[in-house]
This record gives sequence, C-alpha cells and structure tokens, in this order.
Amino acid sequence: MHVPTLIARKRDGEALAASEIEALVAAYTAGEVPDYQMSAFSMAVYFQGMNAVETAALTRAMMQSGDIMQHPAGHPPIVDKHSTGGIGDKISLVLAPLVAATGAWIPMVSGRGLGITGGTLDKLESIPGFRVGLSLDEAYAQLARIGIVMMGQTERFCPADKKLYALRDVSGTVPSIPLITASIMSKKLAESLDRLVLDVKFGKGAFMRTEAEARVLADSMMAVGNEMGVEVHAQLNPMNQPIGRAVGNSLEVIESVAALEGQGPSDLIDLVIDLSVPITGWTSEALRGLLASGKPRELFDAFVLGQGGCPADLPNLAQIHLAPIIREIHAGCTGTVKAVHAGIVGQASLQLGAGRAKANDVINPAVGFDQIVKIGENVEQGQPLCRIHANSQADFEMAEAMFLSAIGLES
Repeated sequence: MHVPTLIARKRDGEALAASEIEALVAAYTAGEVPDYQMSAFSMAVYFQGMNAVETAALTRAMMQSGDIMQHPAGHPPIVDKHSTGGIGDKISLVLAPLVAATGAWIPMVSGRGLGITGGTLDKLESIPGFRVGLSLDEAYAQLARIGIVMMGQTERFCPADKKLYALRDVSGTVPSIPLITASIMSKKLAESLDRLVLDVKFGKGAFMRTEAEARVLADSMMAVGNEMGVEVHAQLNPMNQPIGRAVGNSLEVIESVAALEGQGPSDLIDLVIDLSVPITGWTSEALRGLLASGKPRELFDAFVLGQGGCPADLPNLAQIHLAPIIREIHAGCTGTVKAVHAGIVGQASLQLGAGRAKANDVINPAVGFDQIVKIGENVEQGQPLCRIHANSQADFEMAEAMFLSAIGLES
C-alpha cells in the first residue's frame, strides 16, 4: 500500500476498495501511518465523500481495530440508542432502564460532552462514586445481572476511532458525513447489537441545522448498519428548545429520576417512548404502563449500585451539588413563549461550567438551568422563566443575559 497514492486517488474522487480502506486503518492504528497522512486522507474524504460501500468498510475497519463485545449463546435481544447530541438531552438515563425492564440487554458505550452538547458520562458522574470506567468483563457481568450497563470507551474499544476523532477535531474535518457515520457506528456496532435506534437531531441546538442535513446523516448510518447486518431505525427530532426543563449535569439526573417516577416533563417522556418502540417491539401504551409500574426506577437503583454509586444519594443530589447562587429570572412582560433558543442555552450552560470547551476541562456538576419554560406556554409579567444555578454573581449575570436573549415572548 502506497499511502500518498491512496490519498491522491480519494482526493480526485475515486472510490477505494474495502481492502484498501481496511489496510489504511490498520496501519494507522498500529502507528505505521503518521497523523499528517491520515489528516490529508480525512480532508480528501471531507471534500470528495465516500459511497455506502466505502463508508461501511471504514466503519468495519474501525470497529475491528480493537475489542468487540461477545455475548453468550441464547442471550436476550441486544439493543441500544444513539443521539447525535442536544441540549438537556438526558434521554439515555430514562430509556436504558425502561428498555432493560422489557427484558432486552442494553450495553451502552457512551461519551462525554464537548462544546454545548452534554455527555451521558458526565451526567452519571454527578452521582457520587459512580464509575464509568468498566472493563468488558464487568460489563458482561452487569448485563447478565440487570440487563443494563452505561460505560465509557475503553482503551481497546475502537482505538482507531479514538485516534481519528482527535485528529479530525484539530484538522477541520469533523463535519463529514462518512467520517461522522464511521465514528458513531463503529462504536455502536462493536457492542454486537441486534437493533439500534438513532435519534438524529436538527435545529438551533444541533450539529445538523436542517432536517434535510439530518436525513442525509440518518440515511448514511442506516445504510452502514444494514450493510453490517444490524436492524437500524432512525428518527429525526428537532432541537430548537432544550429537552425537558433542566440543562446541567446533576440537574438532568434529578429530572431523569423524576421521569422514572412518573413526574418528568411530557416532551422528555414522549421522546423516550418514541425511541424505545422500535428496539423493544413494545407498543407505546405498553411502554408507558411499564414506566408507570416502577420497575425501570428499581432497575436504575440497581444500575447505580452496580457501578459504584449509592441509590440513597439520588433524592439528595440537589443538596449534594448545591451551587452558591440559585436564583430565578423573571419575564419582563406578559406573553406566549415563542422561542427558547437551545443553542444559546447550551452555550450559557457551557460558560457556567456545566460543559467543556476543551477535552481536559473540568465539569462543575452543580451549575446549569432548571424550571425552564417551554414553547407555547403563557407567562405573566414577573413569572419565572427559569432558575439559574451559578458559581458566582458574575456567572449568574452572564447566564441571565444569555438566557433572556434566547427567549422569545409574543404578547
């Protein structure tokens, strides 16, 4: 394999053979292809794209670069859900125990937040003692015991993706449909799934701004999954306002627990149910009944306990993570909420300390927003629009100004 020739052929729009892509990824993972050549290849893909066969080959090569989950014979259905990101997106924390309560196994390898998009692992780590760094043997044992595990990517789990993602982040090649597809699907398919549902977001707080862009990404991921023998479903969901009424790590866990206890926001519950139907085969009505039964809430406790947390801490998270300043902001006039700009709320949450601008930034689990108004609600002058949890007065004033700029009221 002559790597410069391979790069030049892709640069010129030629389709590469699966064997060539697999050899390139293997050599890059082994350190035989330097970053500058892989960066050039990524840029060639960014401009020229890949067809479905090439994208599937890249995905398969990245998946096979490390460990692949092995499930025992006669196992229950192995299913998962992936979201392309969002503001206030705590869907996984409610969906995973609900799906596990149907008898399926859900081995969710999750990520951390970067930029305005929150990370499932960061939310879970706001539970004192919670461990996301599980070995595959620990994950297998917990799946067999309770049917649910939510863990981080191990060093040996899709190492090619880990290397390539870091390279894309600094080389301007993140927004490439084939590269995004391979990154997402390699990790999900390495879970050895039977079924996968994709929650593809679009709008003001999403990576894909338009529904048409989201459809292209969804179609690409479904094509790769089907090519590799996995039943993949995709739903396109708007991300113009935050999901639920809370944005921030411990605040979102608190809201998720409330949802598991039948007290969560309706938009959160509706989305959880919609995404659970295709991977469980249950009807919406049956899933709502299961959620109301309390069994998923019990499984969440068992899951927290299994990964080092204490279920007794869950009702006390608001006190465990108590921001120095917790204060409402109020409507300046009476009217109907026409907009809650998700991107601005996400950026404000990031600047409060709930997210990270760089991979090594430290998360503050206490800060963020809750009690956020929803589009379509009527508010009176002086009524709360949200509550801000901030680390300082200066942070509060910054978040207040940004949140007010995100709100659209029509009298």
